[in-house]
Amino acid sequence: MKIGHIELFAVDPMKSRDFYVEVLGFEEVAVQGGKFVWVKSGDVEILLRPGKNPSPALTYQQTAAAITLYCDDLPKTMKELESRGLHFKGTDGSEKCPTFTDPDGNWFQLVNPEDM
Repeated sequence: MKIGHIELFAVDPMKSRDFYVEVLGFEEVAVQGGKFVWVKSGDVEILLRPGKNPSPALTYQQTAAAITLYCDDLPKTMKELESRGLHFKGTDGSEKCPTFTDPDGNWFQLVNPEDM
């Protein structure tokens, strides 16, 4: 058994698509029926599907789940993402692990795995 893909619920999957593609730099794989959006980062595919996160956590430490993104140069990647409109919302407790959310309140952490 292995993980096939990750499904994230989005109030407006097309708006979320813009965030994942234009801000995070993910690749758009497909749009099904104008409402199911597939994006990809590396070998991992995410399906953005219609739905709502019932109660998004206010902080990274309060969330039930999060996705960690790896990069080679944390300061450079942070500056690139901020230039595309991303707003970091704190850390997981270490300055080497900045956190942020997507438009639907799903939490992410950005790290350089070589610098942990």
